[in-house]
Amino acid sequence: MKRQQKNMSSSLILPLTILTVLSFLSLAIGHRAQPCSEEFLKLAQQKNLSDCKTLRTLGAEFAWSYHNVTNKSIELEIMFCATLPTPQGWMAWGVNPGKRPEMIGTKAIIAIKHGDGTWKIDTYNVTKETRNGCSLLPSKIAFVTNMSVEQKVANRNTMYARLVLPSEVYNVTKLNHVWQVGYDIEDGHPLGHPTTLRNVDSTEVIDLTDNGRSTGQYRSYLRSVHGVLNIIGWGTLLPIGIITARYFRVFPFKWEPMWFNLHIGCQLTGFLVGITGWAIGLSLGHSSRYYTFHAHRNYGILIFTLSTVQMLAFRLKPKVTDDYRKYWNMYHHFLGYGLLAIIFINIFKGITILEGGVAWKWGYIGNLALLGTIAFGLEVFTWIRFFMLKHKQGHKANKNQPEPEAN
Repeated sequence: MKRQQKNMSSSLILPLTILTVLSFLSLAIGHRAQPCSEEFLKLAQQKNLSDCKTLRTLGAEFAWSYHNVTNKSIELEIMFCATLPTPQGWMAWGVNPGKRPEMIGTKAIIAIKHGDGTWKIDTYNVTKETRNGCSLLPSKIAFVTNMSVEQKVANRNTMYARLVLPSEVYNVTKLNHVWQVGYDIEDGHPLGHPTTLRNVDSTEVIDLTDNGRSTGQYRSYLRSVHGVLNIIGWGTLLPIGIITARYFRVFPFKWEPMWFNLHIGCQLTGFLVGITGWAIGLSLGHSSRYYTFHAHRNYGILIFTLSTVQMLAFRLKPKVTDDYRKYWNMYHHFLGYGLLAIIFINIFKGITILEGGVAWKWGYIGNLALLGTIAFGLEVFTWIRFFMLKHKQGHKANKNQPEPEAN
């Protein structure tokens, strides 16, 4: 039987390996720029900007044109467009001379919209102090030679800028650029932006020489892989393993040893798939140095810890003849049901954070509804069979009782 269990576990691990490899292969495929809207393209052409693309977050669009001024400098003209639905707020675009596209260290151009509809545009150096709550104040950026707020495009505002970038610091084939939108200002200064994924992911490495080909979207792909693996592993296979043990171990069905093979196979495979998704989540949290979804992360750590304790049952399970086996069974069952509740809560938290929309939400609700319907049907059948057997046993006992002697 051990050989059979091992073979079954191996056959279940194979699809996991294939799924993981395919997921990571998809990350290696480059992301081609999406064309921008016709209205924005017309406005960009008026500025003689040759290239244009739709950025992947905040409904933003970006147009540019560049040429070498000298061997040491590159003139770059850009136009940035974003939606700002509030009466006041700000929008920003900038470049980061560091090793990665991120907010801290960005040389930004920020256009601020006041409550009376007027605009003010200036340059800003975004530092760590800004992240810690200090006010973001205008500062001189020498390579920005011209900037202005342009006309609206389909209820979106645009801004234009001309930059002369030192080529030893900025590479047009791997330019770290950042864009952002915020909805609050104070005394004419921009305040912090929302911390949704749309805002956190508003960065990329862009190749201005290759139609805006970008390489900064890998975190978005990884988040999708993270979500899918967790839903399959923690949110689907583990419940199936619990249903198998609950209804096919002793009563109402006794599939020996099939139930054990299915239970172990689903639990082990679900654990491996889930832990892969969990590891990707840890990597994403580490790469997002300035933004952390604390509740989702803490729930994830708790799920990993409790599921690992459950997996130790493979080696630490007491024998059937041991006196404390029944107490171990109680702990194992209640911990498993409690773990499921935490998993369901955290998956919905992750879907909310991911902003996957109704497809993710209702897709998983449908998954839970199917599993719940199966479990409910088996539970009803269990109790019906239990009462039928009890009634049958009672009827047989009454039939076998000796008749009273006549006086």
